[in-house]
Amino acid sequence: MSVVLTAVEGGFDLTIAGTLVMRHRPEAPALFVGAGRADVDMYRGNYFLSDRLDARVPLTRCTVAGDVATLSADGAPLLRLRIEGGAVAIEALDPSLNRLWLRCVAEAGERLWGGGEQLSYVDMAGRRFPMWTSEPGVGRDKSTYLTFQCDRDHRSGGDYWNTNYPQPTYLSSRRYALHVETTAYTCFDFRDPAFHEIEAWAIPARIELFAAPRFADLVGHLSTRFGRQPKLPAWAIEGAILGLKQGEESFARMEAIIAAGAIVTGLWCEDWIGLRITSFGKRLFWDWKANESRYPALKAKIAALNDRGIRFLGYVNPYLAIDGTLYQEAVAAGYLALRLDADAPYIVDFGEFDCGIVDFTNPAAADWFAERVIGGEMLDYGLSGWMADFGEYLPTDVRLHDGTDGMLAHNAWPTIWAEVNARAVASRGKTGDALFFMRAGFTGVGRYCPLLWAGDQSVDFSRHDGIGTVIRAALSSGLVGNAYHHSDLGGYTSLYGNVRTPELLMRWSELCALTPVMRSHEGNRPDDNLQLDDDPAVLAHFAAMTRLHAALAPYVTSLCDEAAATGMPLQRPLFLDWQDDADCWGVETQYGYGRDLVVAPVIEAGATRWSAYLPAGAAWIHLWSGERYEGGTTADVAAPIGEPPVFWREASDHAALFRSIPAKVNA
Repeated sequence: MSVVLTAVEGGFDLTIAGTLVMRHRPEAPALFVGAGRADVDMYRGNYFLSDRLDARVPLTRCTVAGDVATLSADGAPLLRLRIEGGAVAIEALDPSLNRLWLRCVAEAGERLWGGGEQLSYVDMAGRRFPMWTSEPGVGRDKSTYLTFQCDRDHRSGGDYWNTNYPQPTYLSSRRYALHVETTAYTCFDFRDPAFHEIEAWAIPARIELFAAPRFADLVGHLSTRFGRQPKLPAWAIEGAILGLKQGEESFARMEAIIAAGAIVTGLWCEDWIGLRITSFGKRLFWDWKANESRYPALKAKIAALNDRGIRFLGYVNPYLAIDGTLYQEAVAAGYLALRLDADAPYIVDFGEFDCGIVDFTNPAAADWFAERVIGGEMLDYGLSGWMADFGEYLPTDVRLHDGTDGMLAHNAWPTIWAEVNARAVASRGKTGDALFFMRAGFTGVGRYCPLLWAGDQSVDFSRHDGIGTVIRAALSSGLVGNAYHHSDLGGYTSLYGNVRTPELLMRWSELCALTPVMRSHEGNRPDDNLQLDDDPAVLAHFAAMTRLHAALAPYVTSLCDEAAATGMPLQRPLFLDWQDDADCWGVETQYGYGRDLVVAPVIEAGATRWSAYLPAGAAWIHLWSGERYEGGTTADVAAPIGEPPVFWREASDHAALFRSIPAKVNA
């Protein structure tokens, strides 16, 4: 669908499908240009950015000739816009310009969704969202003591907008979507009721616009544009993936969990490469080879697991510990990113250990990592999957092989890292069978990465960093083209005495059972935190939830087929399927699991009852009681541990499957 540029006296209107997106007038310009210099302070993946702005110039003069608008202030032309189908190509006519501000039309009551993976708010209206991949922070709420402590001691408290996966794309309730095609720092500011302001610390190549009468079609357009994820392998959705990191003892613990009735199809041992102990907790030894002193005869054990239908998964990231063997190999070959001021590897402090950065802009380095490391040390060894971590850490003051400025490479890095992983998987013919998952992302990451995970939540029910944030993360990322999402069961980050409770573990088990992939994690301080196999009641509950997850596999398989065909995410905002019910539009803590299930996880401590909004236009059956509810109503139901609020659509083709689930879970 084409963008239309219409000349008016002294300015222009920009529309798509009849919707006014931009209104430029001399007295109210929509475009500003300028020049600035970024100040960037990075501490262990937490970024503090400010702009030393030299100029911001409103472009008050405009001439339009056909599909081209030329803009200036009082002198020479400064900016040219050219309509190219569904995009507005942007050209700076003064090479000194490196800042752009763009104002889009805002309407009262307009909702705005997207922004990549947002953890605190699905609807971004009324708030400001910087787009910069980083650690999301611990607590992420400046009013809490936990965030205060993390800011004070580690500069790591974060805020509501911090995310591993930003993306400069939003969808409007006015039935259009906008994407800024740049890897530079950008910011969406939705606080002014008169306009939405987009700020970019570079002149973007283009602004892309999409329009459709149905929100589901908009999501389809975006997933086509950014690339659809490879389908999930069957083994990943047919049972749970156990996250255990206790060396050789992990196998015995897995057997005990299976004996307790759990359905397990994967064993994830992120410590397969060994451990190092730091003040933060148990960290991994970042030299991507099997540590057979910690896991004796691991290759043979992986083969034996495969014979039982259980896959083995590990861990990798794009950094090499300087005390590891692969670091020395990379240094000798010239595969590491360099310092700006010396022909020496750039060293990053990861908290009591230092690492070099593999420079993926060097084709030989990218090939080496894909073939030698992921291919040779992981896939050929027998691994069927891994966490592909730390895509968000690229420093901005780094010298890269291809000359890309660090300010432009930083946001691009997660997608480049995903491509290296995907290339390794494809080289072994394992696409659709091997599974890697990432927390970092940016535009286009889904083209390569088959599965997102929501990052490092605190082990609690807190509003901005606890269990509820993974629901918002799934909904927001799904709207910009990512169909598959999951989280660390039980959360990850435990600091300052914040530890898991049995209730948290059980509620998180319920939530994960109702996502495409159910994967547990021991957390950063496993010895301080309750684990699934530490408490018989917790373990029995987890086993029941794995049976719920496995029972849903035929339905989830059909949703994966739908995602491949249309781009629709598996966990989706209710308004994607029930757009005509306006009461669905603001729902952020429950989701449609496909069109036929409504899931409303319990995300508050101490709750024994829970409410769920059921979309109008259908009748709904409570999964556990069989009680029928009319759509367009809020159902208040008993929600004891073991019965997460789930409702299925009465007219569903999967009704027989849904009816059978309580008996399977309670078997």
